[in-house]
Amino acid sequence: MNSNIDRSYRKNLTTHGLIYIGGEELAITVKDLSLTGVFAHLECGSNIRDAKDIFNMLSGSAIIDFFLPEMNLAGEAEVVRVDIANENIMLAFEFKNISYDIDNQLYKRKVYRKNLTAPGKILLDGEYREFITLNVSVDGLMINVPDSVSVKAGDITIFEFELLELEGEIKVVWVEHKAEAGTVLGLHYLHMEKMAVKGIPRFGL
Repeated sequence: MNSNIDRSYRKNLTTHGLIYIGGEELAITVKDLSLTGVFAHLECGSNIRDAKDIFNMLSGSAIIDFFLPEMNLAGEAEVVRVDIANENIMLAFEFKNISYDIDNQLYKRKVYRKNLTAPGKILLDGEYREFITLNVSVDGLMINVPDSVSVKAGDITIFEFELLELEGEIKVVWVEHKAEAGTVLGLHYLHMEKMAVKGIPRFGL
């Protein structure tokens, strides 16, 4: 019996990308890609000198964000192995929550959008309303308000998002009313330091 029959098909290739770890965006060179994950060489950053630094950064969580522009892939992955080969740091990570963009929309976006579900509050129709985020970037949020609200593109209001310690003015960019799921809003931060958004990479799109 072929011992490889249960393994995901793996393709040897060289492509480049970025990961977000320890609050820093780092370049990677992919050496091996499968349907389930990636094996890549890590370009060390200002906070990473050896494998010990990687383990320290992953001690709280092994989940990282990644972006592979040549493959049109972005999302979250779990680091499952760290190796040293010829003094190079090699990472193996498994895909957990990914977006494959056949229409190259990732290239058209200015910044990476992280799929993130968490509660917050926004002032609409004169009262604070609960919302759940759908995705988050260093530029803004996409949220779902569970009921129908009277709001239009261009409106400016205030919000609170405790998970990322964000609050302040925000602008409504677009509105979509859902028959059964309330109102979905695309929001753009105003009067905020965008790069101060903790835990969200920009990825230089």
